[in-house]
Amino acid sequence: MINFKNIAILKGKIPLIGSIFAGVLVGICLLGIVIPQTTSADFANTTNASYVAKVTNMAQKAVKTIKVTVTAYASVPEETDDTPFITASGKFVQDGIIANNLLPFGTKVRIPKLYGNKVFTVEDRMASYKSNYHIDIWMPSKPLAIKFGVKTVDMEILQN
Repeated sequence: MINFKNIAILKGKIPLIGSIFAGVLVGICLLGIVIPQTTSADFANTTNASYVAKVTNMAQKAVKTIKVTVTAYASVPEETDDTPFITASGKFVQDGIIANNLLPFGTKVRIPKLYGNKVFTVEDRMASYKSNYHIDIWMPSKPLAIKFGVKTVDMEILQN
């Protein structure tokens, strides 16, 4: 049985409760638009060091842009010397390493057309007959290096 006495008491308060609910609902919707959505994977893959590196990489200014021929190489004896996993600068190969004969070791560069804001570091050298305007990007396997092919693009040399 419906208790009409309780309904009469709530009659004046229902619009107020409805307004509060609508306001909360709109606020939640706005938070979804304003606050970027993240997943647990975003947090699992982020460390303070990697975050600082990403922010630093994006903040580095290009001091010069040059057109280069870009190829790729892998740590295999036929593409390297007798120490295929150690670069000419003495560092171990890893993602982000490039070889070039013009720029000093440690020079940071970007190849925006191919890799956006990713920063590469010159840590290796190429055969002496290669042009100074040729870079080789290290890849973890020979099939990936072959698949990469040859490209001609602008490379940004970043301020150290």
